[in-house]
Amino acid sequence: MSHAVGYPVRVGGRLDPGLSRWLWLVKWLLAIPHYFVLFFLWIAFIVTSVVAWFAILFTGRYPRGIFDFNVGVLRWTWRVDYYSYAALGTDRYPPFKLADDPEYPARLEVSYPDHLSRGLVLVKSWLLAIPHYLVVGLFVGGSAYIVSTTTSADGSSPSVTTYTPGLIGLLVFIAAIVLLFTGKYPRGVFDFVLGMNRWLLRVAAYAALMTDVYPPFRFDGGGVDPGTVAVSEPPAPPQEGTAES
Repeated sequence: MSHAVGYPVRVGGRLDPGLSRWLWLVKWLLAIPHYFVLFFLWIAFIVTSVVAWFAILFTGRYPRGIFDFNVGVLRWTWRVDYYSYAALGTDRYPPFKLADDPEYPARLEVSYPDHLSRGLVLVKSWLLAIPHYLVVGLFVGGSAYIVSTTTSADGSSPSVTTYTPGLIGLLVFIAAIVLLFTGKYPRGVFDFVLGMNRWLLRVAAYAALMTDVYPPFRFDGGGVDPGTVAVSEPPAPPQEGTAES
C-alpha cells in the first residue's frame, strides 16, 4: 500500500507539449463563459463559507456537502486559471464541472478534515493568515493609486487607478512572448509559476477554513505537488495463526 504525504491541499499541473504560439492572445475571450459561471459560484462560495464558519464554531466539523462544493469551486477556478493567464499551461478547454477530472492537466485536491478547531476558526482567515497574504500579494499584484498634479475646477485632484502586475502575471507574460516566437514554454518559468500558484491556493484553502494545518513557508515549485508523491508503507505483519507464504 502507499499513502500521500505533504500539505493537505494538493495542487498539480502538467505542462502540455505543443502549445499554440498564438492561442494565448484570445484566451481572455474564450474563457468568458467560465468567468460568467465562476462569478456566481464565488458568490455561493462566500455564502456557504459563512455557513461553514458557524458549523465549525458550534460543532468542530465542516459540513461535508459544503466542503465538497467549495473545493469544487477552487478546483474549477484553478483549471480556468491554468488554461488562461495564471499559467497558460494547456490549450485544452476547461470542463464545466466541480468534480475532479483526472484527464485534465490541472488538478486540485483538499483532504477532508475529520475535526477542526472551534477556536482557530475565529482567527485563521483575518489574523493568522496575514503573513501569507503579504507573500501572496507579491505573487498576484494589485491596484495602486496615483494622484494627478492637475487641479480641477472644484479644487480637487483626481486620482487615477493603475494595475500593478504581480510576479505570476509578469512571468506568464514572459513565457507567452517566448512561446510566441519559439513555440516552447520555458520549463524553469513554468515550475516557478506553478510554485506561486500552489502557495496561493494553499493559503486560499486555509483562509476558507478547509484545514487547520498552517500553510508552510516553503516554495514547492514544479507541476507535481509533494503531497501527491506516494510513499510505500511497510507490509503489515502476519496475523497470529496465519502461515506466511
